Amino acid sequence: MKLPPRYQYGDGPIEINAGRRTLKVTVRNTGDRAIQVGSDYHFFEVNSALEFDRDITLGMHLNIAAGTAVRFEPGGTHEVELCTYAGTGRLHGFSGLLNGSVKSHPARVEAVGRALRRGFRGAGQEESGQGTGGAAGKAGSDKTDAKKDKKDKKDTKKGSN
Repeated sequence: MKLPPRYQYGDGPIEINAGRRTLKVTVRNTGDRAIQVGSDYHFFEVNSALEFDRDITLGMHLNIAAGTAVRFEPGGTHEVELCTYAGTGRLHGFSGLLNGSVKSHPARVEAVGRALRRGFRGAGQEESGQGTGGAAGKAGSDKTDAKKDKKDKKDTKKGSN
């Protein structure tokens, strides 16, 4: 007799994102609506109303179980733990700030420049010295940025991510 498929768990605790670099960041929601961030969302590119040192979060996501999320209430402050992405380090999509490798200095500089131009709070702070070397403000603009700027302002009002 064949048994139906099932999950079989081990005896010990399960450690998620084992062996990855982690970082704790304090985040404040400056918006007027709650913002929810999913487990795999590139934290650097979360809603522009969330204020934190964005530069140090390039290439990181929440260090929580897949499929879960953290909710940031309006005016509230929350400390979260982030971890680096596994794989090649190429990220595309999200808010369109970084479309390339987190290991590429020019891509990082351009991502911070886009965040600054679009009003993402906390971009360009470089408190940790791990940022982009101060070149973010020199990054060029493109036509796509103007369209994204308008969309970002609307999304901030809605409290979306």
